[in-house]
Parts: sequence; structure tokens; C-alpha cells
Amino acid sequence: MSLTFYYLFIFLLITTTIFQVWLTKRHIAHIDKNKIKVPNAFSETISLSDHRKAADYTISKSRIGIIDLFIQAIFLYLLTIGGGINMLTNLFSNVIINELIIGTMVIISVMFISSLVDLPLSIYKIFKIDEKFGFNRMTAKIFISDLFKQSVLALVIGIPLLLLSLWIISNLGNLWWLWLWIFISIFNFSMLTIYPTYIAPFFNEFLPLKDTKLKLKIEKLLLKCGFKSGGLFVMNGSLRSNHGNAYFTGFGNSKRIVFFDTLLEKLSHKEIEAVLAHELGHFHHNHVKKRIILMFIVSLVGLYILGILKDSSWFYESLGVIQSDANGLLLFLMVSPLFIFFIRPVMAYYSRKNEFEADEYACKYSNSKDLKHSLIKLYRDNASTLTPDPLHSNFYDSHPPALERINAINKI
Repeated sequence: MSLTFYYLFIFLLITTTIFQVWLTKRHIAHIDKNKIKVPNAFSETISLSDHRKAADYTISKSRIGIIDLFIQAIFLYLLTIGGGINMLTNLFSNVIINELIIGTMVIISVMFISSLVDLPLSIYKIFKIDEKFGFNRMTAKIFISDLFKQSVLALVIGIPLLLLSLWIISNLGNLWWLWLWIFISIFNFSMLTIYPTYIAPFFNEFLPLKDTKLKLKIEKLLLKCGFKSGGLFVMNGSLRSNHGNAYFTGFGNSKRIVFFDTLLEKLSHKEIEAVLAHELGHFHHNHVKKRIILMFIVSLVGLYILGILKDSSWFYESLGVIQSDANGLLLFLMVSPLFIFFIRPVMAYYSRKNEFEADEYACKYSNSKDLKHSLIKLYRDNASTLTPDPLHSNFYDSHPPALERINAINKI
């Protein structure tokens, strides 16, 4: 069994990596081929220079993505069959006696090393690619500050979470996976509630919306849609980037509507209303609740499978890793994406379907032309390609391609 799983792991690691590289190269070629002309649906609103900028920006990011794919595949191999996890396990076992602490330190160390591996490409993307295309406002000081804050939060939240999780696995019998699922579900639900108020302000300022005319229009829209909000806020997204966005955050009474300051600079009041109506469409159709429920179901199934694998010696032997509760959890989190990669189009399709439904809702409660104009401006100002490769989009894009989305709005 261990030999079979070993070959399956190697096969999936190589196959998924090659397939993703092929998809990305196909994506690059498709965009490059179509950048010489603006699609007819956008020819009156997006210039050829803006279209080419979006194409070149996407191609630059995609090329970096290919390098990242190879790095991640090699890193996974080195941690497993290459002996990386074993080296960390032996290192901490020589100086620590408690198994829970050893396991926690191994997992935290893998996370830390993974962050270091990702760091060079992250720096290149921000300070080279985004800088070249006029999107970066991040300074070295802000970048380092963000890294420090993220590391502190990861340790403050991650260490107790891991210790409690490993204690549940080790001490609560054969149904530990069910108790762990209950614990993680409560934790995730709590984070949805406390994140907007206590964590997000570590990284950005959130000030109440001061534009009284816009605020009045939004409040009328919320009343018409029957939506209760915990407040309208403007986030200083311009601190790091020129990209514009808007989103809902929180859960229950802690729900907040957050606008990037860059978005408010680029869109008219009617267009902002249309963007907000789209987000309200997600809540009307219970997309957020459905995704949370789906996340809980997937985690329950995943933990049940881990419950079977955790005490199976072949699982560890096939990947060349010392058997322990912590290593079982770590291996499962690292290896499982390989086994579910080819169902990604199903997940992406579901997400895109939600976007179409939210657009349809927005057209009922705002002007469809305003929604279309706001989307086109966002495509242009965020340099989002108008001509993604269809197959690549089916695997990776949570939102419909620009042309499909605009055509759907036109039909409405």
C-alpha cells in the first residue's frame, strides 16, 4: 500500500505541476494573441493602450506564477520524501520532551519556512511588476511592518490553536476528528465575527464614510434591499496599491460595508451604488452562508479522512515521514490539494454562477448601465485582462470573464 501511494503522490505532484504550467502558458499565448485589438463590447470605453497594459500586466504575473509552481512542487518534495519534516521533528525532539509542543513547533516551522520561500517572488511582484505598471504604493517600511504584524498574529493565534487541536487529536479517542471539527468550526465562526473590529485595523485605517450624499443613497439602497449593516467604512487601500475594491466583512450584527478609498475616487455615486447592489445580491441569495456551510462540510469530510489516515503506517512510510499526530495533520494539509486539483473547475463554476446571480440582483435594485460602467472602469483601472484563456479561466477564475459578464448584463 505504501509503495502504491508513493507512486500516486509522485504522479500527481508531477502531473498537476506540468498541467498548471501548460494552462498558464496557454493563458499567456491567448492573451498575447488578442492584445492587438480591443474586444468590440469594450471598444468605446477602453482604449487600445489600456487593453495592452492589462494584457502585459497579466502576462508578467503569469510568468512569475510558473516559477512559483516549480518552487512549490520542489518544496513539497523536499519536505516529504526529501526528509525536511523528519529533520525538523528530530531537531525539536532532541531539545523538547512534550509531544504536543514538538508537533506544534514542527508545523509552525514549516509555515515559517514556506513564508520565506514565497518571500522573494512576493517582493518581485510588488516592487517590480506592480511598480512597473503603476499599481504599487507599498514602501519597504510598510512591507516589513506588514510581515512583522502577520508573523505576530500567526504566532499569537496559531500556537494556541495548534496546541488545542493536537491535544484533541491525542486525547479524545476515536471520535477526535468530530470534536476537532466542532472546535475548528467555532473558531472560524468566531474569527468571522471579530476580524473586522479587532484584527483588520492592525493593517489599515477604517474611517466612517464622510460623503453625506453617497451615504444617504447607500442607506436608501440598504433599506430597499432589507439589509442591516454595522456601518459604512472607507479603507485606506491607497496605502499599498492603486487597485480599487469594495467588500462586506463580518457576520451577524458585526457586518460592515468597506470601500477602498481608491474605488471612491474612480467611480460615480451611481456606479458605487451598483457595485454595492451586486454585493447585496450575494447576501440576498445567501451565497455567504452557503459557502460557510460548504466550508464546514468539506472540513468535516476532510477530518474524517484524516481520522482514517492518521493511524495508518503506510501513509507515513509512503511519504518518508516519521509517524506522529502532528505530522499526520501536516501531511494531510500539504498533500490533499494534489488529490482535489482536477475538481477545481466545479468549484470555480459554482463561484461564477454566484456572480451572475449577484449581477442579476444588482440590475433589479440599481441601473444595469451603471453596473456595466462600473465593471468596465474596474477592469480598466485594475488592468484586468479582457481576454483570458477559457480553459485557464475555468480552473482559476472565481468571477466570469469580462465579456461573458457584460453580455449577461446586456441581456438583463
